[in-house]
Amino acid sequence: MSGIDLFSTFTFMYKIHIQDQIIEATKEDGKLVLDAKPFNADILEYKKGKFHILYNSKSITAEVISHNASEKSFEIKVNHSVFKIQLKDKYDELLQKMGIDVTAGKKVNDIKAPMPGMVLNVMVASGQTIKKGDAIVVLEAMKMENILKSPADGIIKKIHVFKGDKVEKNQIMVNLD
Repeated sequence: MSGIDLFSTFTFMYKIHIQDQIIEATKEDGKLVLDAKPFNADILEYKKGKFHILYNSKSITAEVISHNASEKSFEIKVNHSVFKIQLKDKYDELLQKMGIDVTAGKKVNDIKAPMPGMVLNVMVASGQTIKKGDAIVVLEAMKMENILKSPADGIIKKIHVFKGDKVEKNQIMVNLD
């Protein structure tokens, strides 16, 4: 998915949280198993982040809208419906049972370009108070529009890019306080 094969590195069970549903996913003999049932589907990535899936004689289209690797979260559009997905492995489950939030100690001060691209829109201003998930910058990369969102609550300290700017991967676009 967008250069990320979620299932190629399965060595143990994941719990996939989709809306209010939890699905257990494992890999057995190199094949994906969902809730103890083999998942047999033909999946073709026809464009980066866009998929055509044949499952039980049904045609399905899927698109990765966004993903956050550190939180193991995704927004995926399936046939016109958008789903928020959260992956948890056995270590995430254990930390949650212990009441530990692994992302709590990580303070993000910079919003960096995840890939080279062009800034289509800057949606914040210096000094603006933002909440986690607020849209910060719209970046066009590989003919796809990507909305970069705030990873945490904060205040916009400095904006380094403007509409029309070209950015390189890991270039700092916005500083947060």
